[in-house]
Amino acid sequence: MYAMTIPEPGGPEALKWTDVPDPVAGEGEVLVEVAATAVNRADLLQRQGFYNPPEGASPYPGLECSGRIVALGPGVAGWGVGDEVVALLAGGGYAERVAVPVGQLLPVPKGLSLTDAAALPEVVCTVWSNLFMVAHLRPAETVLVHGGASGIGTMAIQLAKAVGAKVLVTAGSSEKLARCAELGADVGIDYRQQDFVEAVREATDGAGVDVILDIMGAKYLQPNVDALAVNGRLVIIGLQGGVKGELDLSTLLRKRAAVAATNLRGRPIAEKAAIVSAVREHVWPLVEAGVVRPVVHQVLPVQDAAAAHRILEAGEQVGKVVLRMR
Repeated sequence: MYAMTIPEPGGPEALKWTDVPDPVAGEGEVLVEVAATAVNRADLLQRQGFYNPPEGASPYPGLECSGRIVALGPGVAGWGVGDEVVALLAGGGYAERVAVPVGQLLPVPKGLSLTDAAALPEVVCTVWSNLFMVAHLRPAETVLVHGGASGIGTMAIQLAKAVGAKVLVTAGSSEKLARCAELGADVGIDYRQQDFVEAVREATDGAGVDVILDIMGAKYLQPNVDALAVNGRLVIIGLQGGVKGELDLSTLLRKRAAVAATNLRGRPIAEKAAIVSAVREHVWPLVEAGVVRPVVHQVLPVQDAAAAHRILEAGEQVGKVVLRMR
């Protein structure tokens, strides 16, 4: 088979479409023939040499895929050859075939093409696990989503609105904020033009937001805590603004607030399976009903993965960039 390899870390040109050995489905795994995958910022970091796959995972980039099962490993039940699936991966999406633990599979939602469905697994699992399993976002609460036009952001808007929350977002242009509003965002904040803490206070009559989903890390640490309401919850899922920050703990104590930081890729298989199961129960019905949908910015051939990486690096996209195999 062919896969996108990274012989040496570097820029987008470091990605090489290479003939590699076929994977084999092990105990509790299925072998998926990949139809499409989607680009995540973790892929860019891996390409640069900053985010290697967990031990035992495929060495190729790609944290999600759609496709068809072509082989079953020992001990697999409930799935069959030919089933159309999407999968949450620790790596290997940028390849023609990938071995997947059975607990990380979901059926392709009714009404979606394999191409569009490839944009779902990573963002849905990330958003559901963090907004609802970690931050326990509830109806009528307020949530601030940083990077509202990103793949994570566009899904977070939809899921938060689906449960009845009020959604505030940050984005870097009026055009992106308009797209966020179309998806259901109640308040848009242009972080290039506005102080988001002041904008949050204005939008919440000074109370602050109950939950913040943050992709920036250190740069936004203190401002995020300043923007929280009493008993607020900040969940950090990205470090685009750096890894070391300072925090006035008295603010955290006064607000009785909580700060959590999580990632998805490195979690044990059992934890990923629990998240996938929750997504199937709570999110898949919303997708099949059309309440929640994948937001696809552009579809490119997998051989053009370098161009897809450049789109993300430039911040041009709204939603996900998808790579199709054929």
